[in-house]
Amino acid sequence: MLTVPPKYTTLTQIRTDLTAGKTTLVALTEYYLQRISETEELNIYLEVYAEEALAKAADLDKKFKENPASVGKMYGAVISIKDVLCYANHKVTGGSKILEGFESLFSATAIERCLAEDALLIGRVNCDEFGMGSATENPHYGVTRNAADTNRVPGGSSGGSAAAVQADTCLVSLGSDTGGSVRQPAAFCGVYGLKPTYGRISRYGLLAYASSFDQIGILAHSPQDAALFLEIMAGQDEYDATSSSKAVPAYSQTPPFSGKAKIAYFDTAVNHASIDPAVRNATLQTIEKYRAAGHVVVSVDFAYLDYIIPAYYVLTTAEASSNLSRYDGVRYGRRSPEAQTVDEMYRLSRTEGFGKEVKRRIMLGTFVLSAGYYDAYYTKAQKVRRLIQQRTFEILEEYDFILMPVAPSPAWKIGEKNTDPVAAYLADIFTVQANMTGIPAMAFPVGETEEGLPIGLQLMGRKFGEAELLSFVSNGDF
Repeated sequence: MLTVPPKYTTLTQIRTDLTAGKTTLVALTEYYLQRISETEELNIYLEVYAEEALAKAADLDKKFKENPASVGKMYGAVISIKDVLCYANHKVTGGSKILEGFESLFSATAIERCLAEDALLIGRVNCDEFGMGSATENPHYGVTRNAADTNRVPGGSSGGSAAAVQADTCLVSLGSDTGGSVRQPAAFCGVYGLKPTYGRISRYGLLAYASSFDQIGILAHSPQDAALFLEIMAGQDEYDATSSSKAVPAYSQTPPFSGKAKIAYFDTAVNHASIDPAVRNATLQTIEKYRAAGHVVVSVDFAYLDYIIPAYYVLTTAEASSNLSRYDGVRYGRRSPEAQTVDEMYRLSRTEGFGKEVKRRIMLGTFVLSAGYYDAYYTKAQKVRRLIQQRTFEILEEYDFILMPVAPSPAWKIGEKNTDPVAAYLADIFTVQANMTGIPAMAFPVGETEEGLPIGLQLMGRKFGEAELLSFVSNGDF
């Protein structure tokens, strides 16, 4: 077990010390590079941009020294990126052998906006292959480990991002959330994880898994840094037709939450058969703390909880089947050297390049989209999605937030769910709702189990209600 007290937990602390001359960005970058070296056993980083980061840090320090007002809002922020985000002239593989060695020709819009504000990228981190998983037990690049207990998973699919922040190898990490892939690892690693409203951050440059669910998210030590990163990355993008044209609030300047909130929770979730007693107790204790602070917390009816996972996996595998058809050995990525015919090129390239879980989901998706099964599965799942959306929106018309556990249990042991994919899928039962409905959700730490494993809960808010969500979580009433 590693003890990793973070040196800095907010960019404000870093900027204060940079301004006072107590540190430099070069020194900070060297510290994070040392932390990466010291935590190699966790298998967080697939690639470290050491020389590049130090050179950039020196340039930014010079820029700051010459004119402090000339640096961007993210000067001092050392960040890592999940291996599904494109960064120009750098490798991106989606955690897959099928893109091994591939270098992107462009940067994701979210990354470009961070770089424009002088954020410093230190490396590319591990994840479940193409974001398909809840454990970051990558079949090609190895298992990432939880810093709280190295025999346990960090969650997934953004497990590398969560562990990178947890182990203090960077200040913030950018991940992606299709069904809980930012929030679940945040909960397992004891950090904050924000999934914004669908369309709030451009998906341009994000390797697609399920396009109507995917959203770039933020993992950080504090909600304040999550707010700043959202403010910088959010907004319409001409390269992403699904990005929202709604104005972007100054999230980092949002005042403290005023008044008393109305919070809903589902008794069916708190008392679900799958929930661990420690998670249930943490949820109930948080409910009582909110009530003691004067907030109204009410149990409401939600009859669709057990239908969310089946509908989600029908829809996401269908979209994955379509999205991953582009990795065919023809245009880019892996092409099997054993192929002698066109048919063999397609078949062998995909067989050799994709891992077991990705193949499983492609086949499931192809099945539910096939003639004779489309209406029975895909169309029906879309109807279920609409029912879930309608009921969720009804609840949020009356209540400010919905409080939920993030996962039924704390982090499980490495390999524990490998033989039962359904058990791994059920780990998403509480997070998928936010992706099915497109609403924002944020995971936050609330304590630990007796074994020292982090426990996190989540709050879901109204569409484009990130300001209220961040403000409330920042209050720290829990």
